[in-house]
Amino acid sequence: MSKKLQAYIDLTRFNRPIGTYLVLWPALWALWLAADGVPDLWILTVFVLGAFLMRSAGCVINDYADRHFDGHVQRTCCRPLATGAISEKEALSFFVVLCIIAFGLVLTLNTLTILLSFGAVFLAALYPFMKRHTHWPQAFLGAAFAWAIPMGFAAVTGEVSVAAWLVFAATMIWSLIYDTAYAVGDMQDDLKVGIKSTAILFGDKIVGWIAFFQLIMLSLLISMGWAFELQAPYYLSLLVVGWWFASDLEKIVTRCPKDAFQVFLNNHWIGVIVLIGIISDFALRYV
Repeated sequence: MSKKLQAYIDLTRFNRPIGTYLVLWPALWALWLAADGVPDLWILTVFVLGAFLMRSAGCVINDYADRHFDGHVQRTCCRPLATGAISEKEALSFFVVLCIIAFGLVLTLNTLTILLSFGAVFLAALYPFMKRHTHWPQAFLGAAFAWAIPMGFAAVTGEVSVAAWLVFAATMIWSLIYDTAYAVGDMQDDLKVGIKSTAILFGDKIVGWIAFFQLIMLSLLISMGWAFELQAPYYLSLLVVGWWFASDLEKIVTRCPKDAFQVFLNNHWIGVIVLIGIISDFALRYV
């Protein structure tokens, strides 16, 4: 493998798919809920590929935004833009190419989904720069990751229902949980270079804040169940989510960067658990 190809793989985090999962699972919640069961195969394909493409584009524009900071942070000093393996012009061109490919897929869907896709690009490009201006960049990340939800409902039903925004809100709050945990490991370096985060904002009260967001997310997930008339399999999955959240809190109490990062890495399983609950619920309806 050439060094250039490896640099592009590192730039998109292709070898670290956790971010793709965090985009994909909520998108699949939306597709199954909107379709009242298994969604159309082509729509499903577009959203799976779109999750990969837009997460990759997000990583590229994130590294471009952080290009003058990453070299001063131990965890990011070897990123391709920080080392010069990929130039700023190459990175921006690659971002545009990824967005064009994703847009080409969206063009096969209906007009509302196409219009909503511009919001996805805007949020993906906006998030990295928010780290300079607000302690709540995690909220912008959540909005970017959750934007696939209104798009999913639009693609399946041709509209975005009020209930769809419950799914959006749950996903956005979820990002405040896992990305705050992620930011714990970067707190010292972020303070040095002037990057802001919820982890820095919450400080010693971080466990209480994460617990608060966990309760809000569970409340929103319960509300989703009511809105979409889901049954026992779904609510059983929420019991597992509640147990998982409690376990994560025990790991974050010490504010050990290694443990907090592991919480982040494992958090995508929350999305899998909820998805299994939704799919099981609809599957049992047709048995």
